[in-house]
Amino acid sequence: MVTEPILPAPFKAKYAQILGDKNGEFLKYCSILLKKAIRINTLKVDNVPQYVDYLKQKGWVLEKIPWCDYAYTVTGVEPGKSYEYFLGKIYVQEPASLIPSLALNPAENDFVLDMCAAPGSKTTHMAQIMNNKGCIVANDVSYKRLKALGFNVELTGALNIVLTEMDATRVKFDERFDKVLIDAPCTCEGTVRKDWKALSKWSPKVCRFMAQRQKQLLRLGTKAVKKDGIIVYSTCTLSPEENESVVDFGVRELGLEVEPVKLKGLKTSPCITEWDSHQYDEKVKNCARLWPQDNDTEGFFVARFRKL
Repeated sequence: MVTEPILPAPFKAKYAQILGDKNGEFLKYCSILLKKAIRINTLKVDNVPQYVDYLKQKGWVLEKIPWCDYAYTVTGVEPGKSYEYFLGKIYVQEPASLIPSLALNPAENDFVLDMCAAPGSKTTHMAQIMNNKGCIVANDVSYKRLKALGFNVELTGALNIVLTEMDATRVKFDERFDKVLIDAPCTCEGTVRKDWKALSKWSPKVCRFMAQRQKQLLRLGTKAVKKDGIIVYSTCTLSPEENESVVDFGVRELGLEVEPVKLKGLKTSPCITEWDSHQYDEKVKNCARLWPQDNDTEGFFVARFRKL
């Protein structure tokens, strides 16, 4: 039985350099398992406060997530094995994972591209925000992952989603979409609290490789969105190469504007403006960088761009 996370020595050295005297708290939180959390699905639940009371009467211990009116941490039960989950009235979702959809904030008449959609947490959340109106093209490269996405779409009663199976780096939709979500494949450094083996194959080389793929995704997402449209880029990693470096690329190479990511109740940390001899554009400061200790969540990063 694994009793502590597997953190490679180069990983620990990297974040000791980045965090300095805050590194001890970071390592402490890396070793604490995440609380379970749920999003109440308003596509199937009309009255959230009433439904919360119902869950509490069943013995669920709920604590509201500050930045989302219908999301709660849960103790006392296993929500993914509950009757409520199989009815699609709740969706098990990590609190930081709510941020990209909230930051994109798709409207009911929007045409949205979710470039890397599976298994569907953010896709179905966007459908909820849109009240099942408009249209979401939910794409993934993996048929196996696409099956999981399809299951979650059906479970949650999301009716405005079209599934596609394509390599997102080869998607060519010139200025078709109002908004684009790129929840990019990454090194998953922020997920160690959920999966203590998440970093067992981590290396600086993998970080650099993923960053190149992420920049390619952002380039294609920029082509796909209309002028004055919005792109949200997110990762569940902490690596500057995969976060601030990609944002810097968006500003310098793609001409994107970086808009502030601010949600009421969400604590964020200063973004990294310089790393490994690279100076990033000052606009990276508008992004949301979440260390695990900031909100007792996964590590996460979210950027909101506007295409000029």
